[in-house]
Amino acid sequence: MADDDFTTADSGASSTFPMQCSALRKNGFVMLKGRPCKIVEMTTSKTGKHGHAKVHLTGLDIFTQKKYEDICPSTHNMDVPHVTRKDYQVIGVSEGFLTLMDDGGETREDLRVPPGDLGKEIEKKFDDEEQFVATVLRALDEEQVVGTKVLT
Repeated sequence: MADDDFTTADSGASSTFPMQCSALRKNGFVMLKGRPCKIVEMTTSKTGKHGHAKVHLTGLDIFTQKKYEDICPSTHNMDVPHVTRKDYQVIGVSEGFLTLMDDGGETREDLRVPPGDLGKEIEKKFDDEEQFVATVLRALDEEQVVGTKVLT
């Protein structure tokens, strides 16, 4: 027992929790094919001769916007990811990484500039010396900037 290393540990909470398929809602989150997705479409079929109504889920990956689909019986459980959203003020952009500051004045420099139009928008706003915040989504130990807002 003396050689166990307890210097780093998490709370032990899972990154997902189970929820019955019939309790899921549009615009909620669900795990589809192992990826955290936002539900964009949901249809329920009638109960068949084998007794289960089926739920057809269509979702977009919250990080890559890739579309995933799945069908599950309405009485079965599906994993729902713990998704957190936090706003950070952008105080620097260099070498493809963002320098962000939270409400408490803590800074972090470990997030990449997101790919595509959003990344170009962030770089342009920063070059134009605009004051703005970046919205960061976190799920399953993955984090990414998903939007910007003008700082008021």
